[in-house]
Amino acid sequence: MPELPEVETTRRGLEPSLRGRRIVAVQVRQPRLRRPVPRDLGDQLRGKTIRKIGRRGKYLLLTIDGGTLIVHLGMSGSLRLVGERPPGKHDHLILSLDDGRHLVLRDPRRFGSVLWWQGSVHEHPLLRDLGIEPLEREFDDNFLYRLTRSSRRPIKNLLMDQHRIAGLGNIYANEALFLAGIHPTRPADSLEREECDRLATAIRTVLARAIDDGGTTLRDFVNDRGQPGYFQLTLGVYGREGQPCPRCHTPVQRLKLGQRATYFCPRCQR
Repeated sequence: MPELPEVETTRRGLEPSLRGRRIVAVQVRQPRLRRPVPRDLGDQLRGKTIRKIGRRGKYLLLTIDGGTLIVHLGMSGSLRLVGERPPGKHDHLILSLDDGRHLVLRDPRRFGSVLWWQGSVHEHPLLRDLGIEPLEREFDDNFLYRLTRSSRRPIKNLLMDQHRIAGLGNIYANEALFLAGIHPTRPADSLEREECDRLATAIRTVLARAIDDGGTTLRDFVNDRGQPGYFQLTLGVYGREGQPCPRCHTPVQRLKLGQRATYFCPRCQR
């Protein structure tokens, strides 16, 4: 957390308000995040204009004159546009804008990152090896079928490999496999073409629904306006161990795959 829907929700919320705004001041209140905040960030950003906000996988990309500010929200971060107010304990980066508002990175656990990159953003070491975006047109049953042919890994682990599919995390991998009726431990190469079709559709459907609902808030996530997401209200299996499956009422089970909690219905998912 946050995963693709939470990051995309943040991007869509901020982009209209930030596009064309000039940065007049920069406060780095805590440089020790997961990766150190550049010491000269204020010098790099002060006086420059934000041109657009993009996303790649779980990263927010703020295109600014002269480079790109790459932001990862970590486990508990949020990026919010606020009015004048005293900084909070966990407000680690504050960009003051020419309209009097402030773009604030809040990150209680400090697993997030803020990096400045002046080359082609897609050549940054954190981004250049990311896989396909699951909401792009190229992500379909044919792609997924080809991807699974050469892997004996559990299908859930393959879906969460960021070098294969960018942005798909634990919550949405669980939910997509449930929607597609596929057991998370199935060897990837055991999926038939029709199952790949169902799974590709399920992934796109789950992500689109989550974005429409503003993402999932299990603990810390809030959007750019400080509001929680609501997709957790419609979760089918994630976090519902022992509760009845919404389809067949069989108790949802939990196991660990790749050190991540994995939830599934033993009857609906084969």
